[in-house]
Amino acid sequence: MITELNQASFKEFVASGLVLVDFWAPWCGPCRMQARILDQVAGELPAIKIGKINVDDNGELAARFGVHTIPYLVIFKDGRKVNEYVGMREAQVLIDALQAVS
Repeated sequence: MITELNQASFKEFVASGLVLVDFWAPWCGPCRMQARILDQVAGELPAIKIGKINVDDNGELAARFGVHTIPYLVIFKDGRKVNEYVGMREAQVLIDALQAVS
């Protein structure tokens, strides 16, 4: 399951466990393709929390993480950023990265 996040829900969502967050926008073609890939990751790793942040609606969060290009994917472990990816990534790359830090 993929959770839509915003400024209010972000901190608590990433605070514990292993989390993948996708910074995206509805007008971004690669972001729409990445969404299908994230659905695949969610199906293969159901214990991992996956969230999405619309950068148009949450500019402050995007600025805080220095998001200039989307999709921008961040892996958090217990609230701490441990990895990031700029641009679209295949499912296996994300699965491998998540398993490496779990």
